[in-house]
Amino acid sequence: MWSIIACLSTGLGILACRLWWRRRYVESERRLAEFKQAASIYREEQESESLRREAHLQALINSMIEGFLLVNSEGRIQAVNDSLLRLFNIKHELIGKTLMEGFRLRELPELNERVAREIRVRGVEIELLGLDHRTIEVNASAILNEAKQQQGAIFTFHDTTRLKNLENTRREFVANVSHELRTPLTLIKGFVETLLDGAKNDPVVATRFLQTIDKHTDRLTFLIDDLLTISKLESAQIVLNPVPIDIFSAVERAFDDLQTKAAERQTTLINSVDKQFRCWVDGDRIQQVLFNLVENAIKYGRVDGKVRVVAKLGRDQFLDISVNDDGPGIPAESKERVFERFYRIDRARSRDQGGTGLGLSIVKHIVQSHGGEVWVESNLGQGSSFHFTAPLVNNVSAVGNQN
Repeated sequence: MWSIIACLSTGLGILACRLWWRRRYVESERRLAEFKQAASIYREEQESESLRREAHLQALINSMIEGFLLVNSEGRIQAVNDSLLRLFNIKHELIGKTLMEGFRLRELPELNERVAREIRVRGVEIELLGLDHRTIEVNASAILNEAKQQQGAIFTFHDTTRLKNLENTRREFVANVSHELRTPLTLIKGFVETLLDGAKNDPVVATRFLQTIDKHTDRLTFLIDDLLTISKLESAQIVLNPVPIDIFSAVERAFDDLQTKAAERQTTLINSVDKQFRCWVDGDRIQQVLFNLVENAIKYGRVDGKVRVVAKLGRDQFLDISVNDDGPGIPAESKERVFERFYRIDRARSRDQGGTGLGLSIVKHIVQSHGGEVWVESNLGQGSSFHFTAPLVNNVSAVGNQN
């Protein structure tokens, strides 16, 4: 009897022990599952946070005006921004490639080697000959760890083409102005010294010298006036006063002002503008445009030739006005440059004909300030046609924002 009871007690004890361990096992499994779930949520949150941070960082990088490039210690590209892709007009994938594979520019791998030696490199210029001769300035810095070992490098790229062009334009402008001023001043000084040395005692010689001095003084005055005009036009200091203008009458006034010069070269002036055309323009400024274009046509057309002014309806309610001559024409390579300040196709002939070299540049700025366009059509030996467009009277809004 006691043995049976003992056996039962032992069995019950074993069963209770197994039940206890079973509950512990189930509880452990539950806790492990909860832990795994919590760990999974944590990883997802971390991954999501990491993605958010990467997206935020990429957004910051893409907001940069300068091009951005990150490479690792092996020189392989790790990150770029949109500005860099636009700057180099890159359409293919760059991530993971070497600098040479990505850009095909030997300067970048060489710059990366310099960064490894010098830690920081500033103001390196790269010429992109295949992209309209653009100039890119590159700055680079090494990324170092706590042990001062290089982990990669950061490059920033800035397009300095416009600054370079502006600087070249400034230098060319100063050189041209200096030359244009020095030439008449030198002549004036020479004639004055000759007069002081005794030529003044000869009335005929003195009169001729004084007339030459007067001529070159006028040249200086015209140059200064044109410089002031173009400066005001470029800085938008001139306020236009548009009114309805009869283009036929405006051409007639330009012809009247230039009748003497036309007679000297036996040039026939022909006004073929329809009398019905009226434009909404600043009268004084459009008169200046017509005067400069007709004067050029007389000067550079052939002797005993013809200068004809024609007008026709253009696009978007603009009138297309052209001044045509029968001169030697303009070389193809000069057509885009004739409206630049001081640009001369034939410098020797231009000096003989006079002028400041600013007339066509002034024409361009006046026309553009009216919302119009200006261009030239010409073939060698077949004369030239200088075109400009002006808004018609019923297109007042075209110039409303130019005042």
